[in-house]
Amino acid sequence: MTTPDQAAVLVDLDEHRGGTGTARFVLTKILEALISIVLVIVLFFFLFRMLPGDPVAAMTRDRVTSPQQIAELREKMGVDKPVFVQFGNYFWNLLHGDLGESRLLNNGRPVADMIGERLWPTILLVGSATLLAVLLGLWLGIRAAWRRDSFFDRSQTGLALTLWSVPQFWLGLMLLVVTNGLFPSRGMHSPDAGTDVLSQTLDVLHHLVLPCVTLLAVFYAQYMLIMRSSLLGEMNADYLTTARAKGLRDDLVRRRHAVPNALLPTTTLVFMQFGSVLAGAVTVEAVFSWPGLGQLTYDALHGPDLPVLQGVFTVLAGAVVLMNLLAELLYRVLDPRVRTS
Repeated sequence: MTTPDQAAVLVDLDEHRGGTGTARFVLTKILEALISIVLVIVLFFFLFRMLPGDPVAAMTRDRVTSPQQIAELREKMGVDKPVFVQFGNYFWNLLHGDLGESRLLNNGRPVADMIGERLWPTILLVGSATLLAVLLGLWLGIRAAWRRDSFFDRSQTGLALTLWSVPQFWLGLMLLVVTNGLFPSRGMHSPDAGTDVLSQTLDVLHHLVLPCVTLLAVFYAQYMLIMRSSLLGEMNADYLTTARAKGLRDDLVRRRHAVPNALLPTTTLVFMQFGSVLAGAVTVEAVFSWPGLGQLTYDALHGPDLPVLQGVFTVLAGAVVLMNLLAELLYRVLDPRVRTS
């Protein structure tokens, strides 16, 4: 038999192993995240070098330029060196926080400054759409699953599947046609808007309606379908039968027992979607001329302006990897099965 002292020692050992296991888990995930970011940076660098078009030719288009001037320009931009030398210089500058300078959109301007200006409009647009989509999608997904095979379930599932499959740019164009000038179709500000804070805020919100609704319609469908599927998987679980046998009302069984367990798969999607907030929606921002990272990416592709493209996708990759890391760490907190695995 185990004495009380021996039992206490065993408990201490288990706690020590748990703490060590948690630290090892966190460090492993952080290392994996760093490796993922480095691999993405390498992949994007060489993929962008395969894009059609020559940035030097784009800069000198419709201009009389001598071969010597073109050679000097290529040397100044660093594209005259072998591609592996270019990557070494780029990666070294990146480690020092230098994303390079724009070559076409704003010649000589730091890419970091351009991204910083476009970051807030993208967060406002996609962040608002994502937050509303989470609330609406989870609420409708819970109701649809709890009323399985009802008219509400079939209609909402069909609508969500349709919206999920619709291209975002097409939906945005259809909204422009349907609203017929009711909301602004371009930009983020009106030139005739007042200068006070209230007028500026209302003007931005007025411009925000159509692009936000476009993204909301697609985003909410994902959350609704995944939440519905997750909750359906919990419907016949033994712990729900036990809860009902104890006399709990149906809404309490759903709210206190079924929904918290069904939320776990949705957690990853929510964090991944918030990571994609920094990416914006290239097609939607292009349709509505919204001055965010998506529009910046769209403009940079025409050159191509390689430093801008690399900078935007580096920021995007870092955001997605970071949110994925947070989701995995949160999973370990929410789900005991992950902690014991």
